[in-house]
Amino acid sequence: MEIVDRFLNYTKFDTQSAEDSQTVPSTSKQLVFASYLKEELEREGLCDVEMDDKGYIYATLPANCAEGEDAPTIGFISHYDTSPDCSGADIKPRIVSAYDGGDIVLSEGIVLSPEKFPELKSHVGDDIIVTDGHTLLGADDKAGIAEIVQAMVWLQQHPEVKHGRVRIAFNPDEEIGMGAHHFDVERFGCQWAYTMDGGDIGELEYENFNAASAKVTIRGISVHPGYAKGKMVNANALAAEFAEMLPCDERPETTEGYEGFYHLVGMQTNTEAGRLSYIIRDHDRQHFEQRKAFIAECGRKMNEKYGEGTVTVDVNDQYYNMREKIEPENMHVIDNVLQAMRDAGVEPKVKPIRGGTDGAQLSFKGLPCPNIFAGGINFHGPYEFLPIQSMKKAMEVVVRICELRDKD
Repeated sequence: MEIVDRFLNYTKFDTQSAEDSQTVPSTSKQLVFASYLKEELEREGLCDVEMDDKGYIYATLPANCAEGEDAPTIGFISHYDTSPDCSGADIKPRIVSAYDGGDIVLSEGIVLSPEKFPELKSHVGDDIIVTDGHTLLGADDKAGIAEIVQAMVWLQQHPEVKHGRVRIAFNPDEEIGMGAHHFDVERFGCQWAYTMDGGDIGELEYENFNAASAKVTIRGISVHPGYAKGKMVNANALAAEFAEMLPCDERPETTEGYEGFYHLVGMQTNTEAGRLSYIIRDHDRQHFEQRKAFIAECGRKMNEKYGEGTVTVDVNDQYYNMREKIEPENMHVIDNVLQAMRDAGVEPKVKPIRGGTDGAQLSFKGLPCPNIFAGGINFHGPYEFLPIQSMKKAMEVVVRICELRDKD
């Protein structure tokens, strides 16, 4: 099976994860695809193929030469869930051949335009897989899976290319921040690994946000509004006041690059009670700690004004910047990718992630794990698209990383 057919086949499976679930994986439909993947890996001749009860899949491509037996074991990882932000059911992909640079009509009234999505301009002449405008595509991260599997198949078909032992793994629930929580690093058995979960061609990421969540709980007092003077504490108003205490120029919509932010992701309030949910992000660890302290201080000031216990702020760390685990001891992991990209004719684009990957958490579990492009663009929505040429180049990069050469 060729890589395009492999990816298109994967899009037939609805693997959307769910943030409010208490199960692992968060949705049972993910296990349907996981079972299919396990069987596919077995059909393709991979060894040690196994899937645990939580849907984590592990497999091995054995070394094919004596030198490979002593080489480091490296790994490649992708997640198979799709975002809760947009439907992943009944996806109808379509290939736009030799994209001409103009608007792409996905369906009536839904247009993928280079004016709104300028990333398209870099892919004139490419063959692009798009949606029908009613679902996401699932290139995040089924493109990564297709690239890894195709690379393993290619290496088996070309025994003249010598390589060491390679491990691959596919996991659920990355989109809800849980993908690495049950990943068995010891079972995986690699010196280092790469997630194939990045965006446009050439992207290489080994810096990500430090991340925390903050839950703000507000206790109001509900009294009939006709007799409320001196008695009512309106949690609606206090929630709005709390939100205004955070800097308006430090939100996702006003920041870029290395700039951190506070993001209000949800608010549920009435007169008697309020709850605000925030995520806190910053690449710099010191600034990250300052942000957490500041939001807690906002709660303290509210209590000083309205009475102790009116506002409770619970802050919990989620993941940290993997750069701490890459520099300086593990820079050879990055150097290998840079060389592999250049060998494949891809210009590297090293950039920080304004987000996180499973690799960030895995790096802090002892598995250095930077993130490589998978080729998709406009993730998590109906305007997602995947240049086929980018997907094929990502597969080539995986092959070149595996190939034994004169390197550390």
